[in-house]
Amino acid sequence: MSELKEPEPLPEGWLEIESLDIEAQGVARRPDGKVVFVDGALPGERVTVKVNRRKNNWEQATLVALHRESAQRVRPGCPHFGLHEGACGGCKMQHLHPAAQVAIKQRVLEDNLWHLSKVKPDSMLPAIEGPAWGYRWRARFSVRHVRKKETVLVGFHERKSRYVADIRECHVVPQHVSDQLLPLRALIGSMDAIETCPQIELACGDSVTALVLRHLEPLSAGDLAKLRAFAQEHPGVQWWLQPKGPDTVKLLDEGGEELAYALPEFGITMPFRPTDFTQVNPHINRVLVDRALRLLQPQRKERVIDWFCGLGNFTLPLATLAGEVLGIEGSEALVARSRENFARNQQGRATPLATTRFEARNLFEMTPQQLVADGAADRWLVDPPREGAFALAKALADLHQDKSLRAGWHPPRRIVYVSCNPATLARDAGLLVHQAGYTCSLAGVVNMFPHTAHVESIAVFDLQ
Repeated sequence: MSELKEPEPLPEGWLEIESLDIEAQGVARRPDGKVVFVDGALPGERVTVKVNRRKNNWEQATLVALHRESAQRVRPGCPHFGLHEGACGGCKMQHLHPAAQVAIKQRVLEDNLWHLSKVKPDSMLPAIEGPAWGYRWRARFSVRHVRKKETVLVGFHERKSRYVADIRECHVVPQHVSDQLLPLRALIGSMDAIETCPQIELACGDSVTALVLRHLEPLSAGDLAKLRAFAQEHPGVQWWLQPKGPDTVKLLDEGGEELAYALPEFGITMPFRPTDFTQVNPHINRVLVDRALRLLQPQRKERVIDWFCGLGNFTLPLATLAGEVLGIEGSEALVARSRENFARNQQGRATPLATTRFEARNLFEMTPQQLVADGAADRWLVDPPREGAFALAKALADLHQDKSLRAGWHPPRRIVYVSCNPATLARDAGLLVHQAGYTCSLAGVVNMFPHTAHVESIAVFDLQ
């Protein structure tokens, strides 16, 4: 039997990349065990680097030379992507094949569940994937007048910088939006308010492109006329003005088509304001809603609660399947909008939507008593922000530990949890599995943001 050969030592100064971290940096180890995070490097590659920051146990570095290239390395689709000075920081993973991006995100999800909470799903779901380009229907472009260059920049920030990148095209937004970047630069450059418009927020609906202009001073009549002329030259564009916070956003001119997106599988149309939270990727959102509800398996006789319901993205489709639905959100104003969306979608339906209520509740201060007061449900859909649903999971765990608090209440048989942060999902999964009597039956990633390190996921918990 031949003996295993020791791996050949690397030439001095070289590093071998072992993995990617959550920020899409390559992770290597020096001979003394010190961890090195390398911007731009991929697993399996051998590199030399420039160290930018040193700590006792780790270093941050930038790729200088590539001595062995990963088979998953691809040519970036955007000319503004890279490690060079002035490179756009909107994407971090364009140099990695999209399929490999998904595989790495799946590993991040599994690692978080296990290392943070010792939770291992019974089975892993196939990843939810969609278009790798032109997917981003929401974005926030920074605007800056650069006097030295006598130009206006409209785009994302440079990598690890407060400066705005000089981008002339963007491949992750729809093509028509990419085509408008240079005209937008020219527009702002021609306005009286060239120094006082720091941001343009993009929100695309199915047939309308909303552009929200943040302006620090009132706009002149001439500037308003230029905005209207821009909208006429670019069909489907609506200008919204934001003088202060998001609550001050107002449509420049009434009329025209409505900003909305459809969930055609359920016969639902969702109107929204451009500063409302809606999913960035509408292609993935449609698949996600369908997948989540198929996993939840609501029945006509059952009551379902949609926690963190927002505008009703899951609640309204649920009302086409369940017997009764309760949507709960933290904002009274948002709940009022959800009720409006429900009433609108109820009109003219051949099969009416199920009985549906919306309530406002601070979901970060849930208690067992409040959980009982909201009533028992057969199934839960949970879709929290990045902070997760700790208070909700803790209240459920407390009711499991002390059954005297239940007063006739019973826990849901199944929970489908949609997450935008694998760390908080793992934390909450630990509570559900180890303290609330559930098993994690299924989990998988949702590639909502291709070419970024952002990990969205979905997990299913069943009562044991």
